Amino acid sequence: QVQLVESGGGLVQAGGSLRLSCAASGRTFSNYRMAWFRQAPGKERGFVAGISRSGGWQYYADSVKGRSTISRDNAKNTVYLQIDSLKPEDTAVYYCAADRKDFGSYEYWGQGTQVTVSS
Repeated sequence: QVQLVESGGGLVQAGGSLRLSCAASGRTFSNYRMAWFRQAPGKERGFVAGISRSGGWQYYADSVKGRSTISRDNAKNTVYLQIDSLKPEDTAVYYCAADRKDFGSYEYWGQGTQVTVSS
C-alpha cells in the first residue's frame, strides 16, 4: 500500500501558475505509475495528467495540454503538476493517484488539495 499527500494548492489569479506536489510513502515509488485528477464543484472527478514509472512518458487531458507539466522525482518519492495560464475553470480539488498496473484505474488516492482561480 502507498500513502499519498498532496500540497501546493491555494488561491491564484487567472493567468498565474501553480505547482502541486504529491509525496508518496509506504512502497517503492518507482513501481507506480502516477496521475493527477481533479473534481470541480458539481462535476465528476476527471483525469488531468499521467506519468509513467520512469517519468519518460507523460500524457494530458485536452483541457490542460500545452500549459501543464507533470513530472516526478523517484529519489524524492514525489510527483508534481505545474499548471500555467490558469483559468477560473481550473478551480477544483486536485487529487494525486497511484497504481502498480500498466494501465487502467488507479488504486491509491490522496486526500486532495484545493485550487481556486479567481478571475
